[in-house]
Amino acid sequence: MILETKRLILRPWEETDAEECFKYSKDPRVGLPCGWAAHTDVEYSRRIIREILAVPETYAMVLKSTGLPVGSISLHFDTDLTDKENECEMGYWIGVPYWGQGLTPEAANELLRHAFCDLGVTTVFAGYFEGNLKSRRVQEKCGFKFRWASDDVPVPALGESRKGYVTAVTKEEWESLNGRSANAD
Repeated sequence: MILETKRLILRPWEETDAEECFKYSKDPRVGLPCGWAAHTDVEYSRRIIREILAVPETYAMVLKSTGLPVGSISLHFDTDLTDKENECEMGYWIGVPYWGQGLTPEAANELLRHAFCDLGVTTVFAGYFEGNLKSRRVQEKCGFKFRWASDDVPVPALGESRKGYVTAVTKEEWESLNGRSANAD
């Protein structure tokens, strides 16, 4: 599946993306706020692509202007936040040089459209750890609303626990925010 926005192509990750993935994932400002360690080399990024990113509903955020990936966005089903088959969780990251350009909300809005219109999802959850104001802002821009907070959320990749916040947007909320019916597409 390939999705498209004004400035981005959302497409499956490929092992040949490893150098670009490493270029942004080696920066601890990208992974640490999300709960994962900075990538150590290109081969590590290639393994992450193969074992984690190359799964259904996970997309490389590729700039149309360069044809190169600058981040990742995904929908995950059957997570600790989802109780029903028609619910999923969204996750994302983007390289530091692209922070503040509105690319992540642009990708997230397209992925929400895809979730509600193409996949029949009724609720999309997202989370962020305390202090990750950029992630919180993306969620707010896309219509996600605060649901709950937890004090001791395990972060296995870093061997720690953090305070986490959970937000969600329903199909009805998304339709109202976007002035359309998800079934109209």
